[in-house]
Amino acid sequence: MKLSGLRLAVVGPLPPPAGGMANQTRQLADKLSAEGVRVELVQTNAPYRPAWAGRIRGLRAFARLLPYLGSLWRAAGRNDLMHVMANSGWSWHLFAAPAIRIARLRGCPVIVNYRGGEAADFLQGHAPRVRSTMARASLLVVPSGFLQQVFGRFGMSAEILPNAVDVERFSPTPRREVGHAPHLIVTRNLEALYDNETAIRAMAILRARYPQARLTVAGEGPERERLIALVKQLGLQDAVSFVGRLDRAGVAELYARADAMLNPSRVDNTPNSVLEALACGVPVVSTRVGGVPFLVSDGTTALLVPPGDPAAMAAAVIRLFDTPGLVEQLHRQGLEHVSQFAWPKVRQRLAVVYGSVLSGTDNPGPSV
Repeated sequence: MKLSGLRLAVVGPLPPPAGGMANQTRQLADKLSAEGVRVELVQTNAPYRPAWAGRIRGLRAFARLLPYLGSLWRAAGRNDLMHVMANSGWSWHLFAAPAIRIARLRGCPVIVNYRGGEAADFLQGHAPRVRSTMARASLLVVPSGFLQQVFGRFGMSAEILPNAVDVERFSPTPRREVGHAPHLIVTRNLEALYDNETAIRAMAILRARYPQARLTVAGEGPERERLIALVKQLGLQDAVSFVGRLDRAGVAELYARADAMLNPSRVDNTPNSVLEALACGVPVVSTRVGGVPFLVSDGTTALLVPPGDPAAMAAAVIRLFDTPGLVEQLHRQGLEHVSQFAWPKVRQRLAVVYGSVLSGTDNPGPSV
């Protein structure tokens, strides 16, 4: 279908803070607007109004939820289609489920774009309620075959709609000689499920092989102080830098200075950070968890290791830099692989999905 002229409500979080779903929501709205779609954003993390309400526990949820419900009601009444970015836990109950039900009440078709590596655990306890709500949606789309399988196990079918990668911002730069000073980076938030500790402990092992190796950790979160203490305990103060949360331009600039990207996550779905690294031509060493093996192939487009194993992660980095031609191979094949996530291909798939929902057909065609 032609996207131009479509009236679309996009429901989801927006930066700040920058995160996978917030960045995807912002990018989707911007790309579709450039295609002539009349996009109305309904922000799930809008600022509290009045601002002081956000400082009072018990009042915060209502201060955000009531204006959100009003925005949903208005948006569902004046748009052709609603595209809801959904996640697990309270995010589902407070934001996605009300959007689906309000869209159904107002006769607006709704597509649920579910993402998040913790879907299996969430559905284990909430599948009946999720199925009941999803019965009111027109279509469920997920960014990976991993999530498609997860939902299938709980009796819900899903189509694959890949994440889009901004290949104009995230693009390759010339590689440099690493020698004894590889620059490694982590671009995940400082939360327990992303297990930055494993990357730091791997760095302690790597310093014996590469005495001038450096690790830059970009992100914020509740683990920050504990991780800083761990760095001091391991004597890595001169090797590990915490640069905080970076904006999109800052992350792209960090990739341009990186020799490899580490993804030590314990739980994952389709991490955009991995795709962005590939788009920048940066080799990836990642844990083999969740949807990651659906996203990259071990030894072909990335190197995969077990979670929570610093020695295995360090060994993979050593293999990367000590195997002749391996960096160049991952660079070349990673760039080829990530091309399928560029906007023109995702846009084509999105147009088919939107067209199928608006026309009332059941099959939006083959997955990308």
